[in-house]
Amino acid sequence: MGARILDGKRIRDEILAELKPRIAALSAAHRPPGLAVVLAGHDPASEIYVRNKVKTCEEIGIYSEKVTPEERIATEDLLGIVEGLNQRPEIDGILVQSPLPKHIDERRVLESVRPDKDVDGFHPYNVGRLVAAEPAPRACTPAGIMEMLRRYEIPVAGTHAVVVGRSDIVGKPMAILLLHRHATVTICHSRTPDLASECRRADILVAAVGRPALIRGDFIKPGATVIDVGMNRLDTVEAVEAVFGVGSPKLATLAKNGSLLIGDVHPLEVAGRAGAFTPVPGGVGPLTIAMLMANTVQSAERRLGIRTSQAAC
Repeated sequence: MGARILDGKRIRDEILAELKPRIAALSAAHRPPGLAVVLAGHDPASEIYVRNKVKTCEEIGIYSEKVTPEERIATEDLLGIVEGLNQRPEIDGILVQSPLPKHIDERRVLESVRPDKDVDGFHPYNVGRLVAAEPAPRACTPAGIMEMLRRYEIPVAGTHAVVVGRSDIVGKPMAILLLHRHATVTICHSRTPDLASECRRADILVAAVGRPALIRGDFIKPGATVIDVGMNRLDTVEAVEAVFGVGSPKLATLAKNGSLLIGDVHPLEVAGRAGAFTPVPGGVGPLTIAMLMANTVQSAERRLGIRTSQAAC
């Protein structure tokens, strides 16, 4: 029996379907949940992400606003925009799309978002509540991965989990969420000696380091669950052939699209070793927006005084 493919699109659709009646109830009794997305600059990937977030809001009934200050905006002026959104009662969630232009003090801007409207889960207040296992918005990608593990009934308690990557957005919150589910967790990074041997100890391996095909087949414990968070673009023939081989059919995709998306796990070697794995694309990516929607709905419920049995996302 081959490795099981963990379909992020299916889990996303389940989450969004469960949110719709909660959104309808809010809209009928009060108002729809409100999400504001701040996009400064013209980063192509950010523009795609924001477009997808706004589209998803429209599909499920969340009110959304896209705020697009000019790229040259000063930090103080951007702080003023965020503070204006903080004060608006119909806005339940504020997302400042990263990366910001280089002259902006990104940390100051992110920390200016009110914690109860921080639907990205990045504010130090919410990170502290995450560590303390208190309800608060959770970083969307790690929260989505935990939902995937739960809905695919992949055991976490008592397992050894290895997280490759220590970013504030994925690696660190991922490790903490796994700890809360009673896994024994190892965090690896660029200075970890003998990364392959550390990875081979993992029952659950989360790759979130941003290096294409870094995790090879011999890094993977047979039967392990492999979660690939990487989103890397290969844009040369040499880079594609280094992963897929000389003359690979993937070269046609490169020629058509100008780039090829792969994860941090070697796409040809994972299926022969893992018990279950997430593909790239179609694995973790769809969950991030779904959990952003969940955080926004939960923020609206909390701010409007509506009790919900849903756990904090």
